[in-house]
Amino acid sequence: MSAPAGAAARPMSRLRRDLLFFGMAVLVFVFDQAAKMVVRASLTPGESIPPDGWFRFTHVTNTGAAFGLFQGQGPLLLLTTVIGVAAIVTYYLYPPVQTPVLTTSLGLQLGGAIGNLVDRVTLGHVTDFFDFRIWPVFNIADSAIVVGVVVLTGYMLLFDRSGKTAGANAPPGR
Repeated sequence: MSAPAGAAARPMSRLRRDLLFFGMAVLVFVFDQAAKMVVRASLTPGESIPPDGWFRFTHVTNTGAAFGLFQGQGPLLLLTTVIGVAAIVTYYLYPPVQTPVLTTSLGLQLGGAIGNLVDRVTLGHVTDFFDFRIWPVFNIADSAIVVGVVVLTGYMLLFDRSGKTAGANAPPGR
């Protein structure tokens, strides 16, 4: 007796989600680490290319969190990052995320969190380099985390758990 058609499709669907989730995380991690290696090899801390302008590549070492908050709080930041990585993976697995949008969002966040975690563990700081002069210097991992959180938040605000537009099941007049 053969398995029902739907049963055969479920593992492939899960496999595709897993490939998207972990593939996105690996992609972000690899690009982030490669860019940081180039910056560390090419610029001394504090050095910028070009020296002036509204956008520069500036080598900055950050022992704190986003926007330079919590400077010198390495153990606390390591702990919160590990908890964050565990939360992302748990949210992905239980219940399994069903949409490519959420899967991509969580993959972006996971790759970014692990990218900055590796810096903290191996270097004792995070390497930042995108410098828009009006904003704190940041990196690819930071960007991936922010984009992932914005996409996740937008999705949760716009869609309910069934994938329908938020408010679609609300009684008339609401």
